[in-house]
Amino acid sequence: MTTTFYEHWRDVPDGAWRWTNFSPAEIACRGTGKLLINGPALDKLQALRDRLGKPLIVRSAYRSPEHNRAVGGATRSKHMDGAAFDIAMSNHDPVAFEAEAREVGFLGFGFYPRSGFMHVDIGPARHWGERFPIRATAFAEETQPAREVLADSRTMKGGGAAGVATLGAAGVEVTQQVLSETQEAILPLVPYLDTLRWVFIAVALVGIAVTIYARLDDWKRGQR
Repeated sequence: MTTTFYEHWRDVPDGAWRWTNFSPAEIACRGTGKLLINGPALDKLQALRDRLGKPLIVRSAYRSPEHNRAVGGATRSKHMDGAAFDIAMSNHDPVAFEAEAREVGFLGFGFYPRSGFMHVDIGPARHWGERFPIRATAFAEETQPAREVLADSRTMKGGGAAGVATLGAAGVEVTQQVLSETQEAILPLVPYLDTLRWVFIAVALVGIAVTIYARLDDWKRGQR
């Protein structure tokens, strides 16, 4: 067994750590900071991380003998050899996780569904605890809230009416100016065009009011 011991994980020399998805602090004893590097076990842990393609949350790895006693660990726990890891299942399907862990060479398995983690170690082959319940799906599917069709949106209708009416009023004003300057023959129509401009302005104001009401109503519904 290839192992290297450090009194504290901060003592690990630069370049001596080759497991890219884990840090010495993650693998060190939680109670003392001591670290026993078990090369073969860490190689399998890294291989498992590579196969799963998502983070492994390590709850416990190496335990010093004193810390193992303090937490009530087994007297011959593989954690004291740096050969065991407790991995949270919060972001994994336990069935798929176990299958991949076996593929990379882990042999010992402990199931702790109530605590939400699985113990894996490099041997001997054995298992204990009640397996995690099988999930219908690995994770809940994201659902998109129903959205109002853009063409039917009251806000769009109100805004559209206001825009059209505003353009119409501007167009009438331009037309009025052109007619008053160049078309003396139809000067009697100018007063009517002035009235029509105010009609378009009234429609624009109504459209703006509808837009404001729709926005306020949507906001109130979103607060429920």
